[in-house]
Amino acid sequence: MDYTSIKTLGQLKASGYTTKSVKDEIRTNLISWIREGKSLPGILGYDNSVIPQLESALLAKHNILFLGLRGQAKTRIARSITQLMDEQIPVIEGSSLREDPFNPITKENIDRAEKLGDDLPVVWQRRHDRYGEKLATPDVSIADLIGDLDPIKASNLGVSFDDPQAIHFGLIPRAHRGIFVINELPDLQPRIQVGLFNILQEEDVQIRGFNLRLPLDILFVFTANPEDYTNRGSIVTPLKDRIESQIVTHYPKSIAMGRAITDQEVRLSEEQKKQVYMPDTMKNLIERIAFVARDSEFIDEKSGVSARLTIAMRELTIAAAERRALQYKSSHTACRIQDIYTALPAMLGKVELVYEGEQEGAQAVALKLVSEAIRLEFMEHFELPNKTSADGKNYHKQFNEVVQFFSDGKEIELPRNISDKDLQSALEELVGLLEIASTVEDYDKAPTFWLEFVLHGMAEHSLISKDFMAEGHVFGDLLQDMLSQNPLEGFEDYEEE
Repeated sequence: MDYTSIKTLGQLKASGYTTKSVKDEIRTNLISWIREGKSLPGILGYDNSVIPQLESALLAKHNILFLGLRGQAKTRIARSITQLMDEQIPVIEGSSLREDPFNPITKENIDRAEKLGDDLPVVWQRRHDRYGEKLATPDVSIADLIGDLDPIKASNLGVSFDDPQAIHFGLIPRAHRGIFVINELPDLQPRIQVGLFNILQEEDVQIRGFNLRLPLDILFVFTANPEDYTNRGSIVTPLKDRIESQIVTHYPKSIAMGRAITDQEVRLSEEQKKQVYMPDTMKNLIERIAFVARDSEFIDEKSGVSARLTIAMRELTIAAAERRALQYKSSHTACRIQDIYTALPAMLGKVELVYEGEQEGAQAVALKLVSEAIRLEFMEHFELPNKTSADGKNYHKQFNEVVQFFSDGKEIELPRNISDKDLQSALEELVGLLEIASTVEDYDKAPTFWLEFVLHGMAEHSLISKDFMAEGHVFGDLLQDMLSQNPLEGFEDYEEE
């Protein structure tokens, strides 16, 4: 039934409409969702972990704490819960606290309801307007969250400071009949956290000596990073005790799931979608960089590696390919391995290095992560090039022609901004390289990517050498390179370029 034409309390009563608490409202709608096989939209990788725990907490009508490292969709999950609220609810017209026409909670609207009776005006509010969020910072005050005396309001109403109508309510009372989220809860000062105790349990609100019994109807959702407990602050124990459900989030468990999340979150223009082709292997490679980083000895595992790293790297890699296409006035291009190195700025600000990583340097650590990711991804497409199987098959054999090419003293330079046509022509002349690269299914869609990928993969498996130059990479004989120079020599020039 469409109730939105109802404008007064009398009409609302006549319609048979009944109000529910926000937790009952969410519970009722969630029950319907579960029966229909529906789930919260846009939440990937949590089907067998976080989502069942969240649904159980909501069915139990619990307040919730999401505990997890950066970039684990904690805030996204909190915001998605609004989908479980009713599309619209009736509120008293002019109420700053979104009060229920059947049950006003402030003195002002209690008096209005008694005076106007069934003529009390009613308006309807959509569910997305019933969501409130606050990022916890050390400067957040009780007045921000709960409220304070307002001299201007007292003057306008002609009341004294000891009149409850002189109170200006904060964010939490204004979230009445909705969802309120506090992000990074440990950053909230302990004395401010203490101010939440009664709101969560006893529903008493105290402002400047006023003892107000406000039965606030709010689903509280908090988020926190475990690292915060030691680096910046902590959640005081009595507050944790009052948050009924604590749910631990996590990073994607597989490359495929990480890629699905990035596919959902990456933002590309229509021009980029039409002009730049990114092979699936390149997408997997970018995800693998994040997986390698999370296991790296150079990166602080307590800090985590956000999903935002892969999103930013995907976008920047495509932008690098787009820039090259624009330079050569090409209507279409494919991403290359070289573009990932151009996208390193997307990585550098998103990882926290431990002492050993600081000693290596951020750029060197980033290069190690990319190298290891290439090495692992190469093994997904080609027989392991540096091992011999139990049956005596030499997996190195298919690469022998390429290795021999470089053993004869030849080198190949791959500039970053060489055109697709020139790059393909140069690499196809390398004896044996085309035979290896063309064995993959989508070679015809991205020949330059696969030809270059084989060279990088062979280098990471120590079959040939790979050095940095100001304009890109140079590949050569491994033994000769080991005797002549440091493999990272020249990267500073590359970086400056």
